[in-house]
Amino acid sequence: MAVLVKGVGCASRPLLPLIQTWDLDARRWVRALRRSPVKVLFPSGQVLDRKPGKQPRKAVAEASPHVPRPKQPPPEPPAQTPSTWEESGLRYDKAFPGDKRLSSVMTVVKSRTFREKQGKILLEGRRLIADALKAGAVPKTFFFSRLDYLKELPLDKLKGVSLIKVKFEDIKEWSDLVTPQGIMGIFAKPDHVKMTFPATQLHHSLPLLLICDNLRDPGNLGTILRSAAGAGCSKVLLTKGCVDAWEPKVLRAGMGAHFLVPIVSNLDWEAVPNYLPDDTRVYVADNCGFYDQTQRSNKASDHGWICDQQLSKLHKYEEEEDEDLETGTSKDCLPKLEVQSYDLDWAEASTAVVIGGETHGLSLESLQLAESTGGKRLLIPVVPGVDSLNSAMAASILLFEGRRQLRLRAEHLSRDRS
Repeated sequence: MAVLVKGVGCASRPLLPLIQTWDLDARRWVRALRRSPVKVLFPSGQVLDRKPGKQPRKAVAEASPHVPRPKQPPPEPPAQTPSTWEESGLRYDKAFPGDKRLSSVMTVVKSRTFREKQGKILLEGRRLIADALKAGAVPKTFFFSRLDYLKELPLDKLKGVSLIKVKFEDIKEWSDLVTPQGIMGIFAKPDHVKMTFPATQLHHSLPLLLICDNLRDPGNLGTILRSAAGAGCSKVLLTKGCVDAWEPKVLRAGMGAHFLVPIVSNLDWEAVPNYLPDDTRVYVADNCGFYDQTQRSNKASDHGWICDQQLSKLHKYEEEEDEDLETGTSKDCLPKLEVQSYDLDWAEASTAVVIGGETHGLSLESLQLAESTGGKRLLIPVVPGVDSLNSAMAASILLFEGRRQLRLRAEHLSRDRS
């Protein structure tokens, strides 16, 4: 028994020195890793002296010739963006109770007489104001209920503009929108010559012009302007007697079309040819169908597409015609224009379409201009017994048909050249 115990003791003796040796070697390696070398020898023979103390590993990596590192330019200082309106040079006033600046301005811009005299218009809504600023319209005054609405606009366009913060209830009182957007802008009346239209719109522009004659309904005019911009019209001419293109209702119906296509307003018929390119052929939209033409007399006053303002002049022509018939001579009081269906070829190199109002119709001057340029009356056939189409709808049909014909003609020309 003693021998067995002695044998076990002898077998367990070598374990203690082995454990102690492994523990000593591990501690020795740890201490070696923690030590900082005095010198670093690279394979190329370069010797790098290291000072006592901590030194970043980056220095060793930069000194190694085998790890080339590109030189980085010094970091540029961050751009200092203005964090407040004072730093950007913009300041705004806060309207106090009893402030009449908003009411006085609204009284001016909501009247056509004052708009023409003051040369100012009213734009409401962030999108419409942003389109106006992008097109180069000159802002004068902004009324807003929240500062965030102004921050959505380009700051460089707001320098020198009078900024007035008012209550949302005040804007709602003067707004024409069902849901006001909290911002209203007073702009100088834009000039189509000085405006900058989008490059995409100019790229898709066609030699197609629109002439509005005696359009009195604001909603119709705004819709027509929107269709003209969508069809790629190069210009829109408004004669005297049309509703003001910059009236708030027209602007709301136009949905930004005022800043996509040039608009020339308040023109006399004598000045209209000056805004048409050379060799432009003028066509007029026909309000009466073939059935109505056969049932109506040849007198001018019996045609619904003649303006009421011209009736006195036309009655004079009719009296002269009756006298000429008695003497055996005939004298036409109305220009003779051939009637053509709208879906036949009529759009050429440069084409203008005249759209008359639903109440007063086309004027005599428009028919005379169409006759002098070799134009025709374009008929949109409808079912017998149905009244003539809405002027905005008729304009849209004719303009997009003209666009289709012009594009098809351009494709044929390019195909022939190739």
